[in-house]
Amino acid sequence: MERTTEFYTVKRGDTLSKIAVMHRVTLDQILEWNPQITNPDIIRPGQRIRVAPEMHGEYEPFPGADFFQSSVTSPVIEAMGYRLIEEGCSEYAGGPDSQWSEADRKSYSNWQHKLGFEGRDADGTPGRKSWERLRVPAVYE
Repeated sequence: MERTTEFYTVKRGDTLSKIAVMHRVTLDQILEWNPQITNPDIIRPGQRIRVAPEMHGEYEPFPGADFFQSSVTSPVIEAMGYRLIEEGCSEYAGGPDSQWSEADRKSYSNWQHKLGFEGRDADGTPGRKSWERLRVPAVYE
């Protein structure tokens, strides 16, 4: 059975080691899945971290350009943000969350430039071609 990408919201008193034990994974896996964590001794309440690997072979379909608005909140946006971090395109101060933001737009623009897109094709609004190449793991709400 393949696992879906899962996230955990840090609570007061949590440590990465405790979170790893709760989710039956290793600390090294938590760190691998969360490249935004640069010091494993520093996490904060409210921070969301990935606690399961990406699914292999199942990706989010392109939701359409109209999906990417500041009024939209979805775990798909957060999963996209983690993929952008993995691709070295991050403009996030502390990590992505589920609401579309300027940091998401800037990070996605970096991804589009990395793919060779220019001008309006690299404005930070996801298009079908760049989305499919990013391979955002399927998220079950």
